[in-house]
Amino acid sequence: MVATQFACARPRLAARSAAQQHARRGLTVQCVAAPEQVTTKVQRNRNMGKLQAGYLFPEIARRRKAHQEANPDAKIISLGIGDTTEPIPPFIVEAMKAASEGLGTLEGYSGYGAEQGKPELREAICKRLYEKVGRKPNEIFVSDGSKCDIGRLQLMFGADVTVALQDPAYPVYVDSSVIMGMTGGHNGTGFDNIEYMVCRPENDFFPDLSKAPRTDIIFFCSPNNPTGAAATREQLTQLVEFARANGSIIVYDAAYALYISDPNCPKTIYEIPGAEEVAIETCSFSKYAGFTGVRLGWTVVPEQLRYADGFQVINDFNRIMTTVFNGASNVAQAGGLACLQDDGWEQMLKLVAFYKENAAILRKTFQDMGFTVYGGENAPYVWVGFPGQKSWDVFAEILEKCDIVTTPGSGFGPAGEGFVRASAFGHRDNIMEAVERFKKVYSKQ
Repeated sequence: MVATQFACARPRLAARSAAQQHARRGLTVQCVAAPEQVTTKVQRNRNMGKLQAGYLFPEIARRRKAHQEANPDAKIISLGIGDTTEPIPPFIVEAMKAASEGLGTLEGYSGYGAEQGKPELREAICKRLYEKVGRKPNEIFVSDGSKCDIGRLQLMFGADVTVALQDPAYPVYVDSSVIMGMTGGHNGTGFDNIEYMVCRPENDFFPDLSKAPRTDIIFFCSPNNPTGAAATREQLTQLVEFARANGSIIVYDAAYALYISDPNCPKTIYEIPGAEEVAIETCSFSKYAGFTGVRLGWTVVPEQLRYADGFQVINDFNRIMTTVFNGASNVAQAGGLACLQDDGWEQMLKLVAFYKENAAILRKTFQDMGFTVYGGENAPYVWVGFPGQKSWDVFAEILEKCDIVTTPGSGFGPAGEGFVRASAFGHRDNIMEAVERFKKVYSKQ
């Protein structure tokens, strides 16, 4: 706008007298702003232009801001974005504090580390989570989070692969595929050249694989964000067998695995025989230890996983990590190591249990009010049905009547229409206040 204002200022001054003369004759003169000055000759990535509106959560934040400005006295409670709210457990904090203070000493200072992560952290992740399913420390790549690793995996796979994903699903799978150029344009419902595997109550939130075409990559999240559904051992066995039969690679997002309490729902894809030949798993400390701001996660790439030509996928991912990533923060990694020690693990599980209690409270509240509710048992999300209503309309109604932010189900994909997601990440008093507001507006008389 600055260029426009400066370009237009001088013509406005020069035109005043002429405008006055024309006004006497019944004519109107209008100053037309000069176009924005463009210096470069670089064309925009056409794939960016395919993206629909903004990324889901910034759009929610925009609408929340507008509501707050229109209602300045409103105390808005967020059950929207899945951001942790409770303090990081003390044992873990002390470890990061010591690491941070160590950087201020000659003995404790360290600069660049291995891009794949500190060896002791890779070993600790393997021992605590993967040793019983045959994984090795060298297969584990420590990073700044699963979301970032999904982008790096997409960069590794390139634009020439085909993609399938759960519908509804975490928006990053779709949006990163669009940005990479794997898709066609938006057809009004979804993007062309993406296989949306519908996961709704009618199919127990697991896709009908007998009707699914072959794709190179399958994104699968369990427990699922947003529905909260955790895949059973039988279902994951079907998924692995499907991938093996079709020669596909599963990108398995296990970011909420520690929330699983059902023994029939595996906490890692590698509990399924043969998964090591067809699956990459990504996970994070974000929703376990409150590391959403600290940023620390990992991705597992088994040595057995190979491309069609026999080349090991792990070698390509190692190249990606060493090319575009300098390694996770050494302070964050000290915190991650503390998470996996017995004291840190115990405190971390208590934090997970707290959020699970929040989820149980929300789930029961909606059930008591007569809603059909899913999730909230093996995941920190509650998936609430509003049949016959548009998700964004329900989002707007709840925000307007309750001053509560939720997440519209359609933001996670076409099959999310008619649902909203309520996040259990919140202070207990905010959860209880939200419950009272919901009851006041939605309890059946």
